[in-house]
Amino acid sequence: MSDLLSVHRSLLERFRSSMNLVGPGPIDSQFSDCERALEGFEAEGHWADLGSGAGLPGIPLAASHPHLRIDLVESRQKRCVFLNMVLAEAQVPADRVQVLKIRAEDLPESVYDGVIARAFAKPDAACGYARRVLKPGGRLVLLLNVEQPQPEQDDFEAVLTHRYRIDGKQRLRLELRFNPA
Repeated sequence: MSDLLSVHRSLLERFRSSMNLVGPGPIDSQFSDCERALEGFEAEGHWADLGSGAGLPGIPLAASHPHLRIDLVESRQKRCVFLNMVLAEAQVPADRVQVLKIRAEDLPESVYDGVIARAFAKPDAACGYARRVLKPGGRLVLLLNVEQPQPEQDDFEAVLTHRYRIDGKQRLRLELRFNPA
């Protein structure tokens, strides 16, 4: 498998504007944010990156955790084309990372050990999407600005808050465990 992150970065630079993949500013900040957010992160099993967009954080998660099976969930066709291009050029096996062109609410129920989301939905809404697709005991990982309100859901328990700074801004990785009644 080629270096997944270097292929991702190269193609993102090339297609960022024409495919409306990320906003203005240096691409390095996008990757640094994911790198810092995933420091010390451990995961097992089958995961989904909801609203994968340009593949952030799903592709960095795949690169740093080669034992995970990851679904990059994205409803917009042109972004799915981009994600598939990255995976093909980096020669990532489809049984390890795959792109699902589907809306999060249309995913099958109770199939994931974990869900990760960055800039996908407000935290409480993200819990609603994750509730449907997580197995009991599964984890929801939200990458947030510290100013964003943290979710208040009875069936999710906060298990870790990892704070970090990127470009002078406070960010956090909030990990929640799904404990259905």
